Amino acid sequence: MKTLVVVLGPTGVGKTELCIDIANYLHTPIINADSRQVFAEIPIGTAAPTKEQQRAVKHYFVGNLHIDDYYSASMYENDVLHLLDHLFTNNDVAMMSGGSMMYIDAVCNGIDDIPTVDEHTRETLKRRLAEEGLPALVEELKRLDPEHYEFVDKKNPRRVVHALEICHMTGNTYSSYRTNTKKQRPFNIIKIGLNRPREELYARINQRVLEMMDLGLEEEARSVLPYRHLNSLNTVGYRELFDYFDGNITLDDAVFKIQSNTRRYMRKQLTWFMRDKSIKWVEPNNIKEIYNFIDKTICLNP
Repeated sequence: MKTLVVVLGPTGVGKTELCIDIANYLHTPIINADSRQVFAEIPIGTAAPTKEQQRAVKHYFVGNLHIDDYYSASMYENDVLHLLDHLFTNNDVAMMSGGSMMYIDAVCNGIDDIPTVDEHTRETLKRRLAEEGLPALVEELKRLDPEHYEFVDKKNPRRVVHALEICHMTGNTYSSYRTNTKKQRPFNIIKIGLNRPREELYARINQRVLEMMDLGLEEEARSVLPYRHLNSLNTVGYRELFDYFDGNITLDDAVFKIQSNTRRYMRKQLTWFMRDKSIKWVEPNNIKEIYNFIDKTICLNP
């Protein structure tokens, strides 16, 4: 049976280089599962695979969209499943790698069949977010869909706005479409989680932020400043630098906050992934263990 090998882990753990080695071992391209690396304008702040790395192994879903393009986990699910149909025509194994929890879940488990938002509704809610602000929309969601309001991330405009889009477009609550029914896939799925000791992860994240600054993250953020209202830029690394550009904090403060918020996101990723008991956890330097696990598991699922 065809097999999808999923290599996941928190930001800063060292997925990119290791996954190139694994992809070469499996003779397969890499399906990227990072929800921000899909945007072409922000490769530095999202730690996207470099041109050299993409030449070493073909990557899908890296820099294929622009920051003003609408994209969602459900669209990603459909796109990846279509791609897998193609890849599995000539190969028994495919590989996906990343740290975006919703994107990985969408492909492995499926997501609810929530209606696609029409352009008019999307533009209306985008304008209202800009004019009225997030707190007003959060209060509206509390009134229209109190069930979803209870657990939605109220500081995430994308989550709040999308729920309101569904409420306004369909006349139903967003929560009424959430059944959390796992979809069966016509292929096996192997999940390998990469992790390191917590202090080591902290140190790697802190150093990577400094390296991003050396590579030109500040200049990259300035280049997209006119588009700061877009959801694609509601991202660690850009929010903090936008505050610096506004004169609210110093550059040193911005760098410190990028490091701190990245570490917080790393912890959030690990909390999410640790709930999945099907993940085989390894340290990135144990590549032979990874190869042995893949070979053994594929043999057990012919």
